Amino acid sequence: MAGPLRRRLPPLPLLLLAAGGLRAAERSGGSSSAMEELATEKEAEESHRQDSVSLLTFILLLTLTILTIWLFKHRRVRFLHETGLAMIYGLIVGVILRYGTPSTSGHDKPFSCSQEDRPFTTLLVNVSGKFFEYTLKGEISPGKIHNVEQNDMLRKVTFDPEVFFNILLPPIIFHAGYSLKKRHFFRNLGSILAYAFLGTAVSCFIIGNLMYGVVKLMKLVGQLSDKFYYTDCLLFGAIISATDPVTVLAIFNELHADVDLYALLFGESVLNDAVAIVLSSSIVAYQPTGENTHAFDAAAFFKSVGVFLGIFSGSFMMGAVTGVVTALVTKFTKLHCFPLLETALFFLMSWSTFLLAEACGFTGVVAVLFCGITQAHYTYNNLSVESRSRTKQLFEVLHFLAENFIFSYMGLALFTFQKHIFSPVFIIGAFVAIFLGRAAHIYPLSFLLNLGRRHKISWSFQHMMMFSGLRGAMAFALAIRDTATYSHQMMFSTTLLIVFFTVWIVGGGTTPMLSWLNIRVGVDPDQDPPPSNDSFQVLQGDGQDSARRNRTKQESAWLFRLWYSFDHNYLKPILTHSGPPLTTTLPSWCGLIARCLTSPQVYDNQEQLREEDSDFILNDGDLTVTYGDTTITANGSSGPHTATTNLDSRRTKSSSEEALERDLGAADHEVTSRGTRLVFPLEYNA
Repeated sequence: MAGPLRRRLPPLPLLLLAAGGLRAAERSGGSSSAMEELATEKEAEESHRQDSVSLLTFILLLTLTILTIWLFKHRRVRFLHETGLAMIYGLIVGVILRYGTPSTSGHDKPFSCSQEDRPFTTLLVNVSGKFFEYTLKGEISPGKIHNVEQNDMLRKVTFDPEVFFNILLPPIIFHAGYSLKKRHFFRNLGSILAYAFLGTAVSCFIIGNLMYGVVKLMKLVGQLSDKFYYTDCLLFGAIISATDPVTVLAIFNELHADVDLYALLFGESVLNDAVAIVLSSSIVAYQPTGENTHAFDAAAFFKSVGVFLGIFSGSFMMGAVTGVVTALVTKFTKLHCFPLLETALFFLMSWSTFLLAEACGFTGVVAVLFCGITQAHYTYNNLSVESRSRTKQLFEVLHFLAENFIFSYMGLALFTFQKHIFSPVFIIGAFVAIFLGRAAHIYPLSFLLNLGRRHKISWSFQHMMMFSGLRGAMAFALAIRDTATYSHQMMFSTTLLIVFFTVWIVGGGTTPMLSWLNIRVGVDPDQDPPPSNDSFQVLQGDGQDSARRNRTKQESAWLFRLWYSFDHNYLKPILTHSGPPLTTTLPSWCGLIARCLTSPQVYDNQEQLREEDSDFILNDGDLTVTYGDTTITANGSSGPHTATTNLDSRRTKSSSEEALERDLGAADHEVTSRGTRLVFPLEYNA
């Protein structure tokens, strides 16, 4: 539980309660001390057994989901994704637990503490001179006072929301950053940032204001039984703006859909989760001064904006610093000689980033995301070959299990959660608000972005992005984190239904939508489509490779390219075993520091790079082939016999540009034929 309910009971108020109102008193009355100890041991053993059964239930759910996924892949079934399967199995188990398991025999009897104005987390109860400790489970509505918590199994399978944030979310978010395809991501970086930051804010405020109108309507027709403030509506807008198109992206990956569309959706969803959680924290921090604490106040508004910027930037710095520290440790130690220790350290440093950010008051989701990106960019290069494979497989497995666990729990929570509040008006209004918020998010931003993009975001892409705005694990985790009030309980129940609908209906309609919008599939995700010009090419593969390199360089965000020169010349040599030696990039008076920070492997890699540059890396304008008395270049021009390869001009190209091409995945492995110097690209699997 979150908030003030975490406070333990102060030592001052020890509540002395009558024995007749408690089961403990009923069991202890007239029995000996030995019988009491035996009963306590049996109760502890029964609780342990129920804990084991609840965990076994989730493991069996995941096992059944995996086997069904295999069957679906074997039969090439695409109308239902694995997350949808996990939700269905969770629903089935939830029905069984809710209606098929017997209730406990004992009944708790309520008693009154009218002198206390707030609940305590822990109660110390004096029963016949013996003190018993009771912990707070939550508030119970008066109508459910006699039938709640009668099923021990339902209580066991209801997890603390902190389990989702501290255990299940970190591997999901870290894997998103660690497995990021940099070339396609940075090619569309400007558009991704616009969709993730500006788009999420627009969606949040549109949904929040529309839902405030729905709440006013509910109050007018008498369907609102408790308080529902404007800030609650904005919080719901932030929660439900967290998109998670895991189903759509999985189908895109399986069908090899257009790489730019995949990059836009994936990049938006990765950063969108981080923005949504920081935005929700900022809305919670909105506290106007005066009597009406939910009215608009300019000072409180700007304070919330400051909280947003402070939390996001602080979380970003914490994640990046943790990744840098890990890179330095793996570079200046001999951990690569012990792959098991290396993998263990990598895992612990990555996970601790999330907990460290949360402990410092920042957002762990943002920190662990940028930690994953930093680890992939720097630390990964320092790991041994075995550790590289281990870390990728480890976080891929953890991501798969955690994600399917959350979706299974969603299905389970529909029947095991005790505080559901379903309002048809609120639910219908939420669906309409989400549709309008997504439309206002995608289409206007796409129009503005197309004004400055060389390759426009087509209408088919925009329609697909509009359709693919699924809600998933992040929206569920944000909604379940605080269900203490009436408004938050209604928001959680509505979020759960929205996730069900988008995963089943929208996710299942992805393949037909791709066909209807004529979006090309069957494209290698690591390569771009062939060029559309009719220029003469010596070999088709070489023209594709060169055009892809040029396109990547031209379309990578200018801010990224500006930073990349600094990164390649200074950060990479300091943090990894790659890049140019610092002795060549730092001033001469920094020679001692440069020699200390530059590893010996850098000189070996630099010599190897120099040889590869002269033999393998060519541009279209650098390649000429002679036929008789005519010289034909890669762009189709011809002239007298002057067989050249322009290697001198190629050697003058800056090393940072060459490294940019390699790091963004634009360069393939190539071999050369010394006679005509034709370049043959080999198939490369990243």
